[in-house]
Amino acid sequence: MATLKTTFAGLELRNPIIVSSSGLTDSAEKNQKFYEAGVGAIVLKSLFEEQIMMEADWLGDPNMYPEGSDYLVEYVRQHKLSEYLELIKETKKVCPIPVIASINCYQDAEWVGFAQQMEAAGADAIEINILALQTGVQYNYGSFEQRHIDILSHIKKTVRIPIIMKLGDNLTNPIALIDQLYANGAAAVVLFNRFYQPDIDIEKMKQISGNVFSTGADLVKSLRWIGIASAAVNKLDYAASGGIHSPEGIVKAILAGASAVEICSAFYQNSYALVAEYARFLNLWMDRKGMETISQFKGMLNVSDLNGVNTFERTQFMKYFSSRK
Repeated sequence: MATLKTTFAGLELRNPIIVSSSGLTDSAEKNQKFYEAGVGAIVLKSLFEEQIMMEADWLGDPNMYPEGSDYLVEYVRQHKLSEYLELIKETKKVCPIPVIASINCYQDAEWVGFAQQMEAAGADAIEINILALQTGVQYNYGSFEQRHIDILSHIKKTVRIPIIMKLGDNLTNPIALIDQLYANGAAAVVLFNRFYQPDIDIEKMKQISGNVFSTGADLVKSLRWIGIASAAVNKLDYAASGGIHSPEGIVKAILAGASAVEICSAFYQNSYALVAEYARFLNLWMDRKGMETISQFKGMLNVSDLNGVNTFERTQFMKYFSSRK
């Protein structure tokens, strides 16, 4: 009988299914249901830098509160943090599986010291989301990547628990950045973060939100880059995020080199029962293929010839589209 146990970012997971950071993980009650459904780990809803800073800046307007602005700004920061620390503590009481705190940020600021308090509250690891578009005309090439390294380095100075970096897909060379993240102490990388999806209403002629949820087609980006990265930088762990809408997707991600998968949209669109369905499929597939452990097939189909990646991609592109009529 196959075992689904895996290791991700130094954490022991009973299976590779992780609930991604979202509104699904914003309370201990919801998280307990996921634990009882059988997930391997939980990423708590993110503490957003913008949420803290916008509220703090509004209350800190010296024209509105000329005498108490500094006090109010600090109060907002500490209040938001206290709420988050309580979420960690309450979730840990009812979920004896890895509980991963999440920080969503875009600058290297003093507030990342919050990470130390998250560790003290019982978080087993911290996932860092650096979600931002680079649109400046005078943009200095490489500065966005360096920001990832600076934030990681800053946080690593304050905590001992594993740090997981969740990257966006707007990077020229994810491999070079991942290599530097590993050198600066990252325990794992998640590929990829999902950006806000814009759309346009042509009748009202205004910008609107596009599809909030991912689709199975989104998985190909993670498969490509995990397949390359897990061969090029093989000393840390990878998780696939975005596009896991079937149990087959989990198998594909592991074959590409992932140790785990983060799932959000499929859980929003279905029920907690999805966890058991996915785990059952994975068990049966492993038995059918004679696999006893996840490690036996992890990375089996990652890129074997790193120097030939571009040639392979271009050749396959040419073969596919030249045959289309």
